[in-house]
Amino acid sequence: MPYLASDSRYDSMTYNRVGNSGLKLPPISLGWWYNFGGVDVFENGRAIARRAFDLGVTHFDFGNNYGPPPGSAEENFGKMFKQDFHPYRDEMIISTKAGYLMWPGPYGEWGSRKYLLASLDQSLKRMGLDYVDIFYSHRPDHDTPLEETMGALDSAVRQGKALYVGISSYNPEQTRRAAQILKELGTPCLIHQPSYSMLNRWVEDGLLDLLAEEGIGCIAFSPLAQGQLTDRYLNGIPTGARASKTLGVWLTPEDVKKNLPKIQKLNELAKGRGQSLAQMALAWILRKPVVTSALIGASSVQQLEDNLATLNNLNFSDEELDKIENILE
Repeated sequence: MPYLASDSRYDSMTYNRVGNSGLKLPPISLGWWYNFGGVDVFENGRAIARRAFDLGVTHFDFGNNYGPPPGSAEENFGKMFKQDFHPYRDEMIISTKAGYLMWPGPYGEWGSRKYLLASLDQSLKRMGLDYVDIFYSHRPDHDTPLEETMGALDSAVRQGKALYVGISSYNPEQTRRAAQILKELGTPCLIHQPSYSMLNRWVEDGLLDLLAEEGIGCIAFSPLAQGQLTDRYLNGIPTGARASKTLGVWLTPEDVKKNLPKIQKLNELAKGRGQSLAQMALAWILRKPVVTSALIGASSVQQLEDNLATLNNLNFSDEELDKIENILE
């Protein structure tokens, strides 16, 4: 049955301006890092993507290597785009990135002009798109001049293959230099995508202030700390959870055990707000004006809807913020 987007998709969603630009993003965006790859059930991912768009989530975020296997999230979106979303292309913000290992040999990762522009061409082909809205340098490369990496981003825009550019996981000094180079090239840095959560606050040590100063937006990835800031690990590690998997270990059982006392206290505080822990954690990320959007993953439509319900209560009292700080110390 052909997909028809909901007529009410913009009725309740609000949108935040990205830095000083004219672009706006939803406060919660859909990340395709997990759950949309070749190893996952296509129709489940399709249902999540459709429901997200029906609820006003206009921004889908990719990386060239998202899957698994690498590239398969983009391939699956390409099928969905052709079948479902093609009529709505001008209502969507599609981003992708290049930086991590994508193919063998010396040109398959990092930040060279050769790799970035080849990767973008591959991503566009997989997704069936003429352009992406945002193209990111996925990580800094200490062996490639920053001028070369930023020059490749600028070329992507001038070639009509991207409308905006961004960077991900760059520290404050790297970000300042990258923004200056891009400004001189005439393609401003639109947005930075760092990891940021209650359990991972490195961006508060200078980066967020710099982004505000430079007029660059911020979209946080892993705002739920790989699922730690949800009810998933409150009673130990369930079978099939990320902390129980050995493939690409970003979260270990030791991480969960170490953080569990804090997580349990945060959960009690969230209950007092009438929210789940995940909802409070997302609202906390969005408390700072410089944070444009938070990226969530979703393994079901219900999980997506639960996370979007965060937007019903984004306000914190000073007392609540103080309690959170005390727990996180």
